[in-house]
Amino acid sequence: MKHNQNPLSIRSYQGQRPQLGDKVYVDPTAVVIGDVQIGADSSVWPYAIIRGDMHSIRIGARTSIQDGSVLHITHASDFNPAGHPLIIGDDVTVGHSVNLHGCTIGSCVLVGIGSTILDGAIVEDEVVIGAGTLVPPGKRLESGFLYVGSPCKQARPLKDSERAFFKYSAGNYVKLKDIHIVELEALAE
Repeated sequence: MKHNQNPLSIRSYQGQRPQLGDKVYVDPTAVVIGDVQIGADSSVWPYAIIRGDMHSIRIGARTSIQDGSVLHITHASDFNPAGHPLIIGDDVTVGHSVNLHGCTIGSCVLVGIGSTILDGAIVEDEVVIGAGTLVPPGKRLESGFLYVGSPCKQARPLKDSERAFFKYSAGNYVKLKDIHIVELEALAE
């Protein structure tokens, strides 16, 4: 078991076991279930829930899922024959208490604290979603902009400093999760 991992944190469902890339940190209080793949150097923080029980969830490298976030999918049915998987790119920071449901998020994205992104929504690369924003089903957020509000509206183009922050934030959480891994391994000794 990796990093003093709680055996209930990473669980199979219907024969599908989550697949974790190199040096992924999953806090012992988080839960990852079913058809989930998480890329190298990503992190899942306390009390986050990632539930791939009726469709797939794919999370890229160096992506951080912050405390209390809920990630789920939409199953295939007569109402939606293909369902909606949840797909998240590389270098994404998902803030605290975010709800992501059956949406697609590109790379280099910041999802602000308390935001909700719903079924079939597509967030292109290099987008900032302000805290508390609601992205309705099927909405597409264009690359290079800040979006805010409920429902969201395009607020303004991103500044160069905001674009630079994507890689900084991702790198910062890679360093932080490495410290947490060392601390948990020390507890296990």
